[in-house]
Amino acid sequence: MMKRITVLYDADCALCVRCRHWMEHQAALVEIEFMAAGSDEAATRFGEVPWLGEDLVVVSDRGEVWAGPAAFIIALWALEGYREWSYWLSGDTLSKVAERFFHMLSGNRKWIAGWFGHPSCASGSCKLPGAAAVGPYR
Repeated sequence: MMKRITVLYDADCALCVRCRHWMEHQAALVEIEFMAAGSDEAATRFGEVPWLGEDLVVVSDRGEVWAGPAAFIIALWALEGYREWSYWLSGDTLSKVAERFFHMLSGNRKWIAGWFGHPSCASGSCKLPGAAAVGPYR
């Protein structure tokens, strides 16, 4: 059983930082570690993950890796108030909607950050290569 996830996010993106802050204030069903994708520690621990620094990435304590929309759903799964939502969003009916929502949100991070009154992704790393879910990574 999964007991811990690591959420690797763009620490230079105001929207990503805001999402991290929101998640930190939610009740969690598993331990959640947040790590800047561009940090030395992330490079040391997860440097072989192809999407590191390019997209939202979640890694479980069992070695499973999710990127992009799948990582978004796993992050919701870890939260007590959103686990049921994660099941709905990953089902046949809503999975395409969840995927489009994530790509829209992620692809417009600069604009959304500006809308919140934050400088747009200062590092220029707010890009979305279109990564998808993958199986276990060891």
